[in-house]
Amino acid sequence: MMMRRVNKANLFQQLKDYLEENKLDLFQESLQSLHIQDQVDWFQKLDDKSLRQKVYSVLTPEQLADILQGLEIDEQKNVMDEMDRNKWIATLNEMASDDVADYLTELREQDVNAALGEMDQVAAKRVKKIMEYQEETAGALMATEYIAIKTTDTVQSVMSRLRDEAPEAETIYYIYVTDTEGSLVGVVSLRDLITNEPEVNIEDVMSTRVVSVKVNQDQEEVARLIQKYDFLAVPVITDDNKLVGIITVDDILDVIEEEATEDFGEISAVRGATGTDVTAWDAAKKRAPWIIMLMFLGLITAEVIGQFEETLEAIVILAAFIPLIMDSAGNTGTQSLAVMVRNLAIGTFDKRNVWRVLRREFFTGVMIGLGSAITLAILIMIFYEQNLALAGVVGTSILLTLSVSTLTGSIIPLIIDKFKIDPAVASGPFITTLNDIMGLLIYFTIATSMIHYLM
Repeated sequence: MMMRRVNKANLFQQLKDYLEENKLDLFQESLQSLHIQDQVDWFQKLDDKSLRQKVYSVLTPEQLADILQGLEIDEQKNVMDEMDRNKWIATLNEMASDDVADYLTELREQDVNAALGEMDQVAAKRVKKIMEYQEETAGALMATEYIAIKTTDTVQSVMSRLRDEAPEAETIYYIYVTDTEGSLVGVVSLRDLITNEPEVNIEDVMSTRVVSVKVNQDQEEVARLIQKYDFLAVPVITDDNKLVGIITVDDILDVIEEEATEDFGEISAVRGATGTDVTAWDAAKKRAPWIIMLMFLGLITAEVIGQFEETLEAIVILAAFIPLIMDSAGNTGTQSLAVMVRNLAIGTFDKRNVWRVLRREFFTGVMIGLGSAITLAILIMIFYEQNLALAGVVGTSILLTLSVSTLTGSIIPLIIDKFKIDPAVASGPFITTLNDIMGLLIYFTIATSMIHYLM
C-alpha cells in the first residue's frame, strides 16, 4: 500500500514537471493513463495558476469535462473563471446535463442565460429541462443522457447502437424501453442483450416490471429506493409515464452525503454553517436564531429555579446536584432524539408500531434511570454523611427525569414528522433545554415535598 502511494505521488510530481518543462504530449499521455478520480485529485493539488492555464489549453473539452465533473461547485466556478470563454462553453457542452445544471444554478441569472445561449442547442435544451424542476427532486437530479429503445428493435440493432452512443450515455447497464409515444414500458439489462440471439426482438427480452420514480419525487425517497433494490440507475418519468431521464447511483451517493450533512446541521442547530468555506459572518447569521431562541428558553430554566428559591435557601446542598440533573436529562433526550431521527430519515420506522417504539424508549429510560439512581444513592450515602433523604430525592429525581427525557426525545420528532417537516429540526440543543426545564421541575418538586426529611 505504501509503494502504491509513493508511486502515485511521484507520478503527480512528474505530471507537474512535464507542464513546467512544456513536455505537453508526455503530460497528456501520462494524465490520461490515470483513473479519472486520480486526475481530479492531481488537478485539485495544482495551485499554480499558470500551470492550470496550460492544462486548459492542452486538454480537450471532453477531457476537461471529466475532471470538472469530479470537482465541487465552488471549485468548478473558480476553474470556469480562469478558462478561455470559448473553451468554457465547449467544456459545458461535453459535461453531463445534470452537472451543468447544478453548476449554472449557482450563477447569476444573466450569466446563466448567456451561457445557455452560447452552448450547443441540444445540450442547452437538456440543461434547461433539468433546471425547470424544483431543487432536491428527481427531476433536478436526473441526467438526460440515456439510451431509450423500442419494443420492435432487435438485440443486434441495439448492440450496434450502443457501440455508437455509449460514450455519450450516463450508463448502459440498463437500457429502457419505450413505446411509440415515449411511455416507459420495459427495461433490458446489458446482460440480457449479451446472452440473447441477435435476431431476437427486444419485446421478447425486456422485463415489464420496471421500478421508476416521478420527476417531482423527493431525492431522499429516490435514494431509499435505489438502496432498497440495489440499482445502478433508475428511470425518471412524468405523471403520464413519459420517460424523461435517469438517476445513477453516483448521484445518489452525493444525495446521501448531502442529506446526512443537512440532518447533522439540523440536529445540532448549525444548518447551512457546517462547511469549511462558510465565513464567520454567515455562520453567525445561521446559528444566531437558534442561540437566541434557546437563550429565551434558558430564562424559563432560571424562572423554574427562582420559583423554588425558598427550598434552595433551606437546603443549600440541593444546588450541587442541579448541573447533574440538567446534564443527564439533556444527554438522555438527545440520545433518543438521534435514534428516532435516524430511523425516520432512513425509513426504517414503522409508524403502525409507534406505541411499541415509545414504550421501548420509555422503559430504556427507566432502566438507565434506575441504574443511575442506585449509583447516585450509594455515592451520596458515602460522601454526604449517610444522608438517606438526600439520596432518596436525588435518586428518585434522576429516575423520573431520565424516563421522561427519553420519551420527550422520541415524541417531539414524531410530532414534527406528522406535520410533514424534517424531524431533524427537533435539534439537540432544543431537546436539551426542554429536558433541562422538566428535569428541574421534577427535582425541585420532589425536594420541596420532602423538605422536612431533608432538614
